[in-house]
Amino acid sequence: MKHFSCVFLGLIMLLAQAPGFALPPASASASAKGHVTLQLKWRHAFQFAGYYAAQERGYYRQEGLEVEIREARPGLDTVDEVMSGRADFGIGTSSLLLERNAGKPVVALAVIFQHSAQVLIAAGNGVSQNIHDLAGKRLMLEPHSDELQVYLKRENIPLASIRQQAHSFNLEDLIAGKTDASSSYLTNEPYHLDQAKFPYQIYTPRSAGIDFYGDTLFTSEHAIDNYPDRVKAFRAASLRGWDYAMLHPEEIIDLMLKKYSREKSREMLSYEATAMIPLLRTDLIVAGYMNPGRWQHIADVYAEAGMLPDNFSFDGFLYDPDPKRDLTWLYVILAAVLGGSVLAGSIAFYIYRINQELKRRLAELRQTELQLKIFSIAVEQAPTSVIITGPDNIIEYVNPKFTSDTGYSSAEALGKTPSFLQSGLTERATYEAMWNHLRRGQLWTGELVNQRKSGEIYWEEVHIAPVKNRLGEVCNYVAVKLDITERKRAHERLKHLAHYDVLTNLPNRVLFFERVTQGISLAKRNKTMLTLMYLDFDKFKPINDTYGHAVGDLVLQEAAMRMSGCLRESDTVGRIGGDEFVVLLLDIGSEENAFRMAEKIRIALNQPCLVAGETLSISSSIGVVLYPAHGHDGIELAKLADIAMYDAKAGGRDKVVVYHAGMGV
Repeated sequence: MKHFSCVFLGLIMLLAQAPGFALPPASASASAKGHVTLQLKWRHAFQFAGYYAAQERGYYRQEGLEVEIREARPGLDTVDEVMSGRADFGIGTSSLLLERNAGKPVVALAVIFQHSAQVLIAAGNGVSQNIHDLAGKRLMLEPHSDELQVYLKRENIPLASIRQQAHSFNLEDLIAGKTDASSSYLTNEPYHLDQAKFPYQIYTPRSAGIDFYGDTLFTSEHAIDNYPDRVKAFRAASLRGWDYAMLHPEEIIDLMLKKYSREKSREMLSYEATAMIPLLRTDLIVAGYMNPGRWQHIADVYAEAGMLPDNFSFDGFLYDPDPKRDLTWLYVILAAVLGGSVLAGSIAFYIYRINQELKRRLAELRQTELQLKIFSIAVEQAPTSVIITGPDNIIEYVNPKFTSDTGYSSAEALGKTPSFLQSGLTERATYEAMWNHLRRGQLWTGELVNQRKSGEIYWEEVHIAPVKNRLGEVCNYVAVKLDITERKRAHERLKHLAHYDVLTNLPNRVLFFERVTQGISLAKRNKTMLTLMYLDFDKFKPINDTYGHAVGDLVLQEAAMRMSGCLRESDTVGRIGGDEFVVLLLDIGSEENAFRMAEKIRIALNQPCLVAGETLSISSSIGVVLYPAHGHDGIELAKLADIAMYDAKAGGRDKVVVYHAGMGV
C-alpha cells in the first residue's frame, strides 16, 4: 500500500510539471487578478453596454479584475493599442482577419454583433440616387472599415475613384458639406440626421450580399500565452455583462447618463439600444457566439476582393475558452507505471470487459451509421429543397435541390443566413409569425416569396422545425421547401379570369361594380362627385357579319386600348358584354368635366381603325350619370346611365347624353 501511494505521489509530481496542467487552487485563482484595459473603438455608446454592465454590476471584480474602459479618439487604432500593450483587450471588426494575415497576432475572443452595423451614409435624397453616385465624391472612412471597401469593390466602384478622408468622428462635417459621405453605424447616425432634418441615403453592404460579423472582442496571443486565466475571466465577465445589458437596457441607459456619456440624450441611447436588437440576435443565440463557418465565409469574401489569400489559416485566430488537453503523455506514463505492478491481472480483466463493451457499442455505431447513410442519401436526393442552419440561423448545409431551385451553389449559401434569398415581397408579419413559432420550439409552416440568383421571383411552401439537444436547447433549424410558383401562377390566372374580360383584359361586370361601390363610399366620405358612363358601339353587328368575329374581336381590343388611353390612373373602363362598355371616373369635379371626358372617348373611338388589312370606322353612343346628383347607389346609377345611352342612340347615335329627370319616361 505504501508502494502504491508512492507511485501515485510520483504521478502527481509528474502531472504538476506537465504542460497545460495546474492543480486546483484552494481559493479563487490569483492569476486572474490584476489591472487590465479595454480599448473601445468609438466614443462611449450603448454599442458597448455589456462592458459597462460588467463593470458596474461587479462581474469583473468577482473575477479578480480591475478594468479600465477607454473610449476612442480620432486617429486611434484599436489594434495597435492592443498589440503595443497599451491596452489588453479591444473592440474590433471582421477586419481582424486582415490584421492577422498582416502578421499581427490578434485573437478573436467573442463576437458581440452577429451582423455588422457598418454602413455608408451619403448626403441627398434623390429618388434615383444610388451607391455608384459616390464615384468622385469625398468619403470619410474610419480605421478598419475594410468591410465597406469590399462593398465598394463588389459594386465595381474603384477605390481610386473616391476621395478618401480621415474620419473626424463628427457628423456635423457631413451636415456642413465638408464631406459627401461617411462610414457610419446604423445604430447611431440615422438618429442624429433625422433630428437635424438632414436628407440622406443609406448604403448597406448587405445589399451586395456582404453580411459580416460586427463588433468583436479581441486580445493578443501574448495575453493568452502569459495570462490565460485573466483572458478567460475577462471574456466570461464581459459576456455576463452583455446578457444583463440586453435584458435591462433602461437601467444601463441610466448608468451611462450618470457615468459615461453626457453628450447623448436618453432618446438617443434608447434608439441605439432598440436598433441593436436585430444585430446582436441575443433572442436566438448566446452572446459571444462565433461560428467558424461564418468566419470562413468572411475570409472567402475578403479573398474574392483580393484582400486575403485563398488559403488563409485560422490557426490561433479563434479563441477556445475550453481547450481539450492532449493527455497522450499521461496514458504513456500510466502504462509504464502499471505495466509492472501486481494489478496486471485486474487490468487485463478490465481491458477484456472494455473490449466487450466496445464491440457492443461498435455494432450499435454501425447500425447508426447505416441509418445516417440512408438518411443522408434521402436528403441529398430529396425532390424538395432542404436547408439546415445553426442556432444563429447561419446556413450549415443545403441539398442539391436547393441549388437547382435557387441557382446558388452550396459554397455561395454556406455561412450566410437564408435572408439572402428574400425578395422584399413577403410581408413582415409572416416573418414575425415564423420566429414566434420557432422561438417557442414549434414547427412553422407558411409561404414565402423569394428571389433566385437570376433575379426571378418565386413562391415557396416552407416547413421549418427547430432541432433540440438532450438539454432541450435548440441546436439547429431544418427547413424543407417546395417551389409552388406554378401553382401560384395558376391560382392567379384563375383569379384574374374571375375578374377580367378574356378578350380585352378589362375589368368584367363583377370587378367593375365592386369598384363602383368603393368609389361611391369614397365620394361620400370626401364629398366629391363621380361619373358612371354606359357606352355602346353604333352598328357594330355589320362588322361581325361582313368581316367575321375574329376581325370584330380585334376592333373591340383596339377600342379598349383607346378608351384606356383617355383615362386617368384612378379611373376604370370595363366590358360588360358584347360591344357594351362602362366607364367610372372618380372625383370628376363637375358635370362639364364629365361631359368633356365622354366626348374625348367618343372622338377617340371615331378615328379610323386599321385591322386585318381593313380600314374600319365605328362610332359610339354614351350615356352619362353623376353621383350624387342622379343617384346614390350603383344599381340606380347603372339604370339611369343605360337610359341616357339609349336616348343618345334615339337621338341619332354618335353622341354623348347626360341624364336628366324625366328622360326615358
